[in-house]
Amino acid sequence: MKRAEVAIPAGPTEDDSLVDARVTPTGSLENLSQMEVDRLLDSSRGGLYPLYRRCSLAVLNSGGETDDARAIFDRYADFDIDIVRQAWGIKLELHNAPAAAFVDGRMIRGIQEHLFAVLRDILYIHGEVYEHGSVELREPAGITNAVYRVLRNAGLLQPRVRPDIVVCWGGHSIGRDEYEYTKLVGYELGLRGLNVCTGCGPGAMKGPMKGATIGHAKQRIQSGRYIGLTEPGIVAAEPPNAIVNQLAILPDIEKRLEAFVRIGHGIVVFPGGAGTAEEILYLVGILLDPQNEQQPYPVVFTGPRGSEEYWHQVDAFLVGTLGERVRQCYRIIVGDQAEVAREMLRGMSSVREFRRRASDAYNFNWLLRIPHELQQPFEPTHAAMAGLKLHRDSPPHQLAAELRRAFSGIVAGNVKEAGLRLIDEHGPFELHGDAELLRPLDALLASFVRQRRMKLSGEYQPCYRIVA
Repeated sequence: MKRAEVAIPAGPTEDDSLVDARVTPTGSLENLSQMEVDRLLDSSRGGLYPLYRRCSLAVLNSGGETDDARAIFDRYADFDIDIVRQAWGIKLELHNAPAAAFVDGRMIRGIQEHLFAVLRDILYIHGEVYEHGSVELREPAGITNAVYRVLRNAGLLQPRVRPDIVVCWGGHSIGRDEYEYTKLVGYELGLRGLNVCTGCGPGAMKGPMKGATIGHAKQRIQSGRYIGLTEPGIVAAEPPNAIVNQLAILPDIEKRLEAFVRIGHGIVVFPGGAGTAEEILYLVGILLDPQNEQQPYPVVFTGPRGSEEYWHQVDAFLVGTLGERVRQCYRIIVGDQAEVAREMLRGMSSVREFRRRASDAYNFNWLLRIPHELQQPFEPTHAAMAGLKLHRDSPPHQLAAELRRAFSGIVAGNVKEAGLRLIDEHGPFELHGDAELLRPLDALLASFVRQRRMKLSGEYQPCYRIVA
């Protein structure tokens, strides 16, 4: 993608924290069809403009100090993008944009690239995936095909490369010692020539990328990949950090999670809150499926010295809800960043050999079976949360899918605009189920609250209520 030119008008805005700018896309975005332009302009008839405006504001607000999507949108209520039609496509005129996205009158290049990645993916998803009907989204294979197409269109699926992508998950609201540790792990991964993929936000999503840049620089690796995967519902609370050099916007959290496990060759999980627990449950729900038993997938839970209690609580929750076999899905390594990287490197060899023997692609894991219940979008309403089947008689991989939905709803109630408004209107979500299953769930959530892992700032008000 070629760089866009950015010009700032001479006249200042009324608020020094806001900026007006003109952005002219070039390169892969210079040729837009009239239908694509119409979709973006059509805000009055349910077009894509409102979605594009909100995602663009989230990208421009990268580095902000709040993860409250509603507060961000309220603060920049006057932000607007005028889409000016040109003979060759469009020109963007930004009004009342966050000043932090600019340096000396020019947009930060990383943010600039992300702004057009949002445009690219929103147009592609709604044009090629949803409207043309070429993908059957009611079937597991169709959903996987949709994820593949979005990633391919974003340029993330590089051909003829060996397995080297480590997905890093963890909290956006973490302490300084945990953040520094994520950088150390990223550094060790970079020294070994491994690339990093995260949810692209702050905290444990930014730290590994930052560390990997130094490791790559020392090894004179100039093609380091810092892949960010996000979705419209979370992008405001976790805007892409500027280190991300390959960004993709997936339609929803389920397709985002599938993208992680399809393009990643190993996963490192750092301490986090409800969102990290959601990711862990999604992953073990896949690995516990009997059809994936033979497939190697290295997974490490890690943190700095002092995080032993955190991982003990997570491990106790997983075993207490899903059974002893779940421990075969991961290894816990505390305070040893080099061993984490070595474990990932050893795992890459097993993944490469398995893919080679099975004739599966290195850049997209087609053979991994993802249960349909993990692929189906979950809309966290009060009725849906209360209706989750949290019962011990369910098979472990199916129970993991239900628990994943519970945490998805808590994430929505914590930071997503729609979830925040539902909690304001109707009170906390209620979770019903077997008492012996809800006890470890309640204990884990209570530990997240005590450790201030639910919110970046402010006093946390639980958006959930456990009802045995």
